[in-house]
Amino acid sequence: MTPRFTPTRLLSASVLTLTITLALASCGGTSSKAAPTTTSESTTTTTAALTTTTTADPGTLPQTDEKPTGTGAEFDSRMKVLANAIITNTPDTAVSAFFPVSAYKQTKKNTDPAADWKNRLIANFKVDVADANKKLGANATNAVFTGVTVPATAVWVKPGEEYNVGPYWRVFKVQMNFTVDGKNVQIPIESMISWRGQWYVVHLGTIR
Repeated sequence: MTPRFTPTRLLSASVLTLTITLALASCGGTSSKAAPTTTSESTTTTTAALTTTTTADPGTLPQTDEKPTGTGAEFDSRMKVLANAIITNTPDTAVSAFFPVSAYKQTKKNTDPAADWKNRLIANFKVDVADANKKLGANATNAVFTGVTVPATAVWVKPGEEYNVGPYWRVFKVQMNFTVDGKNVQIPIESMISWRGQWYVVHLGTIR
């Protein structure tokens, strides 16, 4: 006799089969491979903007009545440049210690201040640097610069007093001090004038 299955029994069998399948899957009975996971790291590169520092030519700025002193980083730096030029007999390297041409054009009264600065003042200054080197003697390269003495005799020069259209402070007989093989040697700076509170050389040797 062939057994007969009722719809109720068929439904129960289907539910049982589904339950067993799910149980096996939860216990690892059904093999499944997880999709590989790829982790991507994002790298951010930050490029800093380049900063350019431009130092303005002080001679292009207006004069002030600030009285210079014989101290300070700027003054010391200029005097060291001049001293090194004297020791090594390299006049061209000392130009930064000299009164700027741009300031001279605002200060002096003549038809062509720039030409006068180049053809007379700077030309004489370079000769004076070479002469100062000779004062250090045969062993000039052994010289050690020990400082500058600025006398307290500076005066305020008003327009028109020294063929000038602009005012400035002026001081004579500044002393540059060196030691050469244990001996003290002094080299005078005949004249310095000011620009915006700083001393600059205008005549290292005799005024001419």
